[in-house]
Formats: sequence, structure tokens, C-alpha cells
Amino acid sequence: MRNLFNKLFKEETENTLIQLFRYGFVGGAAFLVDYGVLVLLTEVFGMHYLLSATISFILGLITNYLLSVVWVFNNRTLGNRWAEFTVFAIIGVIGLGLNALIMYVCTDKMGIHYMISKIISTVIVFFWNFFARKIVLFKAKS
Repeated sequence: MRNLFNKLFKEETENTLIQLFRYGFVGGAAFLVDYGVLVLLTEVFGMHYLLSATISFILGLITNYLLSVVWVFNNRTLGNRWAEFTVFAIIGVIGLGLNALIMYVCTDKMGIHYMISKIISTVIVFFWNFFARKIVLFKAKS
């Protein structure tokens, strides 16, 4: 049991399933930041949901990057951290576009509450972000 715990949570790994498992926790933490800021800005400060979704997504992106490079992905394809974060952010911006599009379609076109739209969007963007980042930035060295 201890060996399984170590594999899932402690040891460095290139196993995609373990990385996806860990990325679920990282994504969960980033989602809490993202969703919390979204609700705070929209409900408390009265900001339009798409603007607050953009700000909250960026804060979630920063949280995701920091946790991903520390805990999820071991190999790096870029030696420069700023370049790495830039590519990480570009993938995230594509995810942000998907996020906004999905939220717009779900909320404005389908009449789904924006908070439910955000959950739908988060699930889809989660898989986009993980696999794009793993393939582009953190692939195992051949």
C-alpha cells in the first residue's frame, strides 16, 4: 500500500496515467482558485461573467503552472523557464478561448446557469490542457 501511495504521490514518474491522476489534483486546486475568483468577481463585485471568467482563468493558470512543474511533470523540453511558462500560457490561452466559447454557448445560447457552464467547460479544457502540455512541454526524452 505504501508503494502505491509513493508511486501516486511522491516519486517522479513518466507514467501518463499517474501524471493524469496528479494533474487531476493540480487541476482541482487551480479550479478552486478559478471558480472562487469567478464567483467572487461576478456575485460580489458585479463584474460581467465573461470578464470575471477571464481573470479567474488567468489566476487558475498560474496556480496550475506552479503545481504542474513541481509535482506532475518531470521532463522539460525547454531549458528556459520563461519560455516554458510562455508556451504553457499559450496552451492555457487556447484553453481560455475554449472556456469562453463553451461558457457563451452553454449560458447565452442554451440558457444554462453560468456556474454550471463553468463546470462543463472545466472538464473539457482540463483534458485539452493536460495532453497539450504533456505533448508539447513535458514529453519524455527519447
